[in-house]
Amino acid sequence: MTTRMKAEQGTLRRRSFLTGMGAAALGSSAQAQPKTKFRIAWSIYVGWMPWPYAQQSGILKKWADRFGIAIEAVGFNDYVESINQYTAGAFDGVTVTNMDALTVPAVGGIDTTAIIMGDYSNGNDAVILKKTGAPVTLADLKGRPVNLVELSVSQYLLSRALESAHLKETDVTLVNTSDADIVGAFVTPEIRAVATWNPQVSEILQRPDAVSVFDSSKIPGEILDLLVVNTKSLAATPGLGHALAGAWYEVLGLMVSATEAGKAARADMAKLSGATPESFDHQLLTTRLFSKPAEAAAFTRSPVLVQTMDRVRRFSFEHGQFGQGATTVDAIGMAFPNGATLGDTSNIKLRFDASFMDAA
Repeated sequence: MTTRMKAEQGTLRRRSFLTGMGAAALGSSAQAQPKTKFRIAWSIYVGWMPWPYAQQSGILKKWADRFGIAIEAVGFNDYVESINQYTAGAFDGVTVTNMDALTVPAVGGIDTTAIIMGDYSNGNDAVILKKTGAPVTLADLKGRPVNLVELSVSQYLLSRALESAHLKETDVTLVNTSDADIVGAFVTPEIRAVATWNPQVSEILQRPDAVSVFDSSKIPGEILDLLVVNTKSLAATPGLGHALAGAWYEVLGLMVSATEAGKAARADMAKLSGATPESFDHQLLTTRLFSKPAEAAAFTRSPVLVQTMDRVRRFSFEHGQFGQGATTVDAIGMAFPNGATLGDTSNIKLRFDASFMDAA
């Protein structure tokens, strides 16, 4: 993506159709007039391009009108900034990975609900080495600097790669590099290895000296791409969740279609992401889209998601992403469909809700 990570250091339901009066009962009298205008932040990544397409095509407005609200999808070139803006309260929702949803807004005290399980990275994230003559393998990471967005899914991927090669993070030197600069960095002679995501991966791998030695297809279902929204906003206006889910699955139906309309929609999404249609379609090959709402909901209910988030939270805690005050991996609570939880149940800050996908 032209972004996917952790915010830079320090900056970081129920299935129901509530009436305005019912929603107001969830809060104070000051909430008697629920807001009707919402903003969703998105950043460039193949699996999130349905949002700008939904905005420009009028599909998002059509679904928002159905629920008597207005929704604006706002694009960011900087993924980090999009999450920071959501966490600061400037947006009602944001496109984000599962790890970043936990380590930025949830850790920052923002009660957040994942309402759309969009996809998992199935090769979109990769560890890439530079050939210097002899063939290179994953074991050649040892002793090398690796440029990446630190404390992001790229570092998580690198950690899993090293683990598979019986290496540790202490066997490499991490060099914090903005996702916007990673492609240019790889061109320089001194850069020997990077960990990043698409579209940067595709761009770097066009170089004859670039070799992917590990990618997210080796850890399927662990790097998840979500749409999350503020839990309070959702509780006050459930129509927000239903409108977003309705628009999402209408666009996804086009996105995966083999028709001329589908081809045109993908071409529009490619243009919006700054890619060629061919490059965009190639990126889709390494994206495991949950194009059917029933499939997305089933994955969200799966015990595998709980296991994945347990692994992710342990990585995050061990890397200090829960903050200095956190003394245990259980500091931040997470809730899943069917009553499963992880962490402190009195401090639930990240929720996975399948009900809006069900309704779609």
